Amino acid sequence: MAFLSVSKPYQLKPRIYLRFSTPLHFFTTSQDPNTASEVLNNAPPQQEEQVFHSRRTPRGKTRNPEKVEDIICRMMENRAWTTRLQNSIRALVPEFDHSLVYNVLHGAKNSEHALQFFRWVERAGLIRHDREAHMKIIQILGRASKLNHARCILLDMPKKGVEWDEDFFVILIDSYGKAGIVQEAVKIFQKMKDLGVNRTIKSYDVFFKVILRRGRYMMAKRYFNKMLSEGIEPTRHTYNIMLWGFFLSLRLDTANRFYEDMKTRGISPDVVTYNTMINGYSRFKRMEEAEKLFVEMKGKNLAPTVISYTTMIKGYVAVEQVDDGLRLVEEMKSFGIKPNATTYSTLLPGLCDAGKMTEAKTILTEMVQSYIAPKDNSIFIKLLNSQCKSGDLNAAANVLKAMIRLSIPTEAGHYGVLIENFCNANEFDQAIKLLDKLVEKEIILRPQNSLDMEASAYNPMIQYLCHHGQTGKAEVFFRQLMKKGVLDPTAFNNLICGHAKEGNPVFAFEIVKIMGRRGVPKDTDAYKLLIESYLREGEPADAKTALDSMIEDGHLPESGIFRSVMESLFEDGRIQTASRVMKSMVEKGVKEHMDLVVKILEALLMRGHIEEALGRIELLMQNGCAPNLDSLLSILSEKGKTIAALKLLDFGLERDCTIDFSSYEKVLDALLAAGKTLNAYSILRKIMEKGGITNWSSLEDLIKSLNQEGNTKQADILSRMIKGGETASGSKKGKKQATIAS
Repeated sequence: MAFLSVSKPYQLKPRIYLRFSTPLHFFTTSQDPNTASEVLNNAPPQQEEQVFHSRRTPRGKTRNPEKVEDIICRMMENRAWTTRLQNSIRALVPEFDHSLVYNVLHGAKNSEHALQFFRWVERAGLIRHDREAHMKIIQILGRASKLNHARCILLDMPKKGVEWDEDFFVILIDSYGKAGIVQEAVKIFQKMKDLGVNRTIKSYDVFFKVILRRGRYMMAKRYFNKMLSEGIEPTRHTYNIMLWGFFLSLRLDTANRFYEDMKTRGISPDVVTYNTMINGYSRFKRMEEAEKLFVEMKGKNLAPTVISYTTMIKGYVAVEQVDDGLRLVEEMKSFGIKPNATTYSTLLPGLCDAGKMTEAKTILTEMVQSYIAPKDNSIFIKLLNSQCKSGDLNAAANVLKAMIRLSIPTEAGHYGVLIENFCNANEFDQAIKLLDKLVEKEIILRPQNSLDMEASAYNPMIQYLCHHGQTGKAEVFFRQLMKKGVLDPTAFNNLICGHAKEGNPVFAFEIVKIMGRRGVPKDTDAYKLLIESYLREGEPADAKTALDSMIEDGHLPESGIFRSVMESLFEDGRIQTASRVMKSMVEKGVKEHMDLVVKILEALLMRGHIEEALGRIELLMQNGCAPNLDSLLSILSEKGKTIAALKLLDFGLERDCTIDFSSYEKVLDALLAAGKTLNAYSILRKIMEKGGITNWSSLEDLIKSLNQEGNTKQADILSRMIKGGETASGSKKGKKQATIAS
């Protein structure tokens, strides 16, 4: 252990305690925050030096001081709007100005904060909002679709000394249009005239855009004529809006008339005009007119933009002229115009439909190199299907890699297409690699998935895994599918077969239980393999449970399955269980394996399960496959099972079964030898009543034994029956005394 004297000596550093001759003041909401700084400024020189040395010297680059408006926005974001927050803002800002208010509105994280701040500073008398503040709050509320608040603020502006102008109404009309509330936009536009706000081409352009977006082309025509009657001349932008709206409503003739009217008024079309017209003709699949306009635009030294080329390509794809689309792609590249995401998204589906997969592969490579992701991710499932259909599975796999490189989320459906086609091509190694990624990343369980895996994809994969010793992997995969609601009977039965073949019947039966709970039908072959697996594992009782489940599900097991289960149970010493299997077999109409049936009956009788054995014999007789009673009686008599032999013989006599005289004698001899004279007397009387033997060699010995035991009445009756002096019925008293002794 080290001593303190050996360790490094500790150097004490003197601490500096600040001692103020004046009392300290803390900040409050009612005190000037500069009080503390004044205290420090009035401190003596020695004290100032101590304060200076006590402060830590900042390291690194000094941070810029946070702006007041940013602090206010952060406070509003992190705290509820209460009086306490308002007081904190007041303490922070002694005096508000228009620039600060505008910046706070601009920096507010949401529209609710901006609206609360806007109303509070005005109601508290901290400032009187100017035009820019009103414009800003109306813009914010319009973007947030809080249009009632924006409308109220707009209509209250004159009360606050702020005059209206057209720009405020333009913003509100446009906001109503984006929210889809066309009626209110029309009302605001009409109210401009009532309020004395001058309407210019600016407000008309916004109004036309709002109503045409909703297909109100007739209203647009009426207001266009009204605009002309008011002496307002349309501009190129006005005509572009009108042409766009008419094509949107599929009014080709109306769009052509306005296009001609535009040129009549001396307004030359620009690139936007030509793009609009080309797009309109493309919608009607009239590519000849679109081509003429495209050539006309270039003839007027109007350079086509990427939108122009993309619009033409879209039209060519619509009329299945993909080669012309590819030609335009090369043309735009030669002019230094780079295709964008819309261009590629337009061209790729057309290439897939036309079967031009080599070109599609090239286009996809360009997209990856330029890191341009398409606008519509459904293109990739089309690419995958098309490449697989063409037989190029490597190109299809590259589509999936391209998605990953473009940071596009892959879904279970994408993997499913590849897995299905790899399985169909017997390239199971590639399919397993994809499956491993799918399971490891839990892509199936992603809630944002829109493409689920089809049964044609996962069933071949599961079947292959189950047939090649990988049932565990298949089950992990399928359990993920189950969480998405997949309950495919084929997959379930393949899992049962796989586990059974691999010697895991417990896992297989768990699958059976799941199928039972969810009402999924099970196959006969799956049950057969499960039962055989239990038997191989030396579990006949579990095999019998699986057999019962198989029968309950309405399947008829093969006779060989019944025999296998009965033999295993019999060899395991489970005689009664084997008897129940035998009962099920007979009830299902299977009349084979009588040799095994006799062994089971014999074992039941030998073990004292006499009533059960007699019930099974009754069932066998009802189904036309009666066992050999003589053989059973002989075995029981020889092995000294006299009570079992007696009841079996009595059973046979009551049902008029054909029994040999020798069997009678063996049973009687066994009873007499065991000293059960009354039982022998009783069964002998029944035999004689049925017309059986009367010359039994040991008859005198039985009579003698009855007399010796004091049963003289029975001995006398038996003697007279032999001599023929009395009928076989005897007296009632004699019958009562001759009851079989247990």
